[in-house]
Amino acid sequence: MANPFLPLWEYIPDGEPRVFGDRVYIYGSHDRPSCEFFCDYKLKVWSAPIDDLDNWQCSGVSFRTRNGSEPSDVPWTDHELYAPDVVEKDGRYYLYSYIVGSKGAVAVSDKPEGPFTLLGQYIYNDADAGDDGIFNDPGVLVDDDGSVYVYYGFERSHFGQIDPADMRTVIRGSYLADLIPQGSEPEDFFEASSPRKIGGRYYLIYSPRNGSQLSYAISDSPRGPFKRMGPIIDNSEDYPGGNDHGSLCCIGGQWYIFYHRMTNGSIMSRRACAERVQILPDGSIPKVEMTSLGFSSSLDPYKETPAEIACVLKGGCLITEKDVLTREVTAIKTGAVIGYRYFDFGEDFSGSPLTLCLKTSGRGMISDVHIILDDPDSGREIGVCRVEAGDGILRAKLPSVTGRHAVFFRAEHIYKDWWSHAFADRELFGLISFLFLK
Repeated sequence: MANPFLPLWEYIPDGEPRVFGDRVYIYGSHDRPSCEFFCDYKLKVWSAPIDDLDNWQCSGVSFRTRNGSEPSDVPWTDHELYAPDVVEKDGRYYLYSYIVGSKGAVAVSDKPEGPFTLLGQYIYNDADAGDDGIFNDPGVLVDDDGSVYVYYGFERSHFGQIDPADMRTVIRGSYLADLIPQGSEPEDFFEASSPRKIGGRYYLIYSPRNGSQLSYAISDSPRGPFKRMGPIIDNSEDYPGGNDHGSLCCIGGQWYIFYHRMTNGSIMSRRACAERVQILPDGSIPKVEMTSLGFSSSLDPYKETPAEIACVLKGGCLITEKDVLTREVTAIKTGAVIGYRYFDFGEDFSGSPLTLCLKTSGRGMISDVHIILDDPDSGREIGVCRVEAGDGILRAKLPSVTGRHAVFFRAEHIYKDWWSHAFADRELFGLISFLFLK
C-alpha cells in the first residue's frame, strides 16, 4: 500500500499506530477537506491485518463531541476532537482524547475499534496537572509492570502517572514538567507527545519547534529526563509541509514511523503516511526521507500510479481534491517538479524501450515534461513528453530502464510565439496519473 496508505479520500492526521492482536490500528484526528479549521467533531478508527497492509478497513465513528446520527459522547463541550491515543489494559481499551480549548476525556471499550464509552475527565489535584488540565495531544504508555503514564503538553512537555484502577486519575505527586529540557534549540518541545518503550529504553516522539518534523528523545526512565536525539522525518522536505504528529510502530518485525502530509494547499487537510525506519543497536533512529511507498517495498511502474501519491512537490504545485473521486496535482507551472520514490523496473535483458503514458487535464498551455531518474537536479533525463492543450493521455518513448529508481517530472513551458510569453506564469496542466508500458 502506497503513501498515503488509507483510501485517498480519507483524511486522518495525528496518527497513533497500535498493534492489538493480529491487526494494526490507526487512531488519529479526522480532518475535513476544504475546511479552514483543524479536525472534526468525531474520531474514526481504521485497521488492517498485520499480514495484509493493503487491506485497510474503517470501523466507523468511535467517539464524538457533537450530536449527529448518534448523540454526543461528551456533555461538557462541543469543541473539536484532536490527536487521540488508545492503549490496552487488562483486556479493555482506553481512549485518551484532546478536546481543543476544553478538558480532555477518557473513554473505554471492550474492542480496540470502539465505540468508546465516556468514563469522564481526568481527575487530578490542580497542582498536579499542568497544561490547564487540557492534556494536549495525550500519549499514554502502559509499562511492563502495569504502571500507566501520560505525556502531553503544548510548548512544554508534561507528565503524570495514571492510577490503573480507574485509568484517569493522576496520582498525587507524580506530575513532572519539562521531560524534554527547555532551551533555545529548534529541537525544543512543541507538541505531539507519543511515548514508546523499545528494547528497555523509553522513547518520546514529539513535534519540535520546527513543526514540520517528528523528532525523538530517549531516557532510561519513563520519568525522564529525556535526551534529544534529532529528527526522524520532515514532511516539508521538497514538499508543502506543515505541523506533524505521529509515532513508531513495529508491524511484522519491521519498524515504521507514522506521520501525515498536507494536501489541498492547506495545513488543515492532512493524510496518513508511513515510512520504514531502522532502530540501531545503540537505540538511535537514522532520519528517513519521504517516499511514495508506505508499506510497500517498491512501486510497480507498469500499473497506473495516481499522481497524488507524489512525495516531492516543488515549484508551487500541490495535490488538490476536485471531488471525492477526483484528485490531481495542480498549479503546475514552469520549473515545477513532481517526484515519486521508488519504482522497481525489474530486469529486461532484451533492452526493450519503454513508453510513458501521462493522463493530464489540459490548461491550454503547451509544455514539455522532462522525465528524470534518481535526482531531479543531477539525475539522468531519459525522455521528454509534449503536453498540448486539452485533456488526454499523452505518450513518450523512453529507453529501457531496469532496477530501482525514483522518478521525477519537471515541467517547462514552451514559448512558441510572443503571445505565449504573456502567459508564462500560468498553470500548464494537471497531472492525474501515469504508467510505463514495455
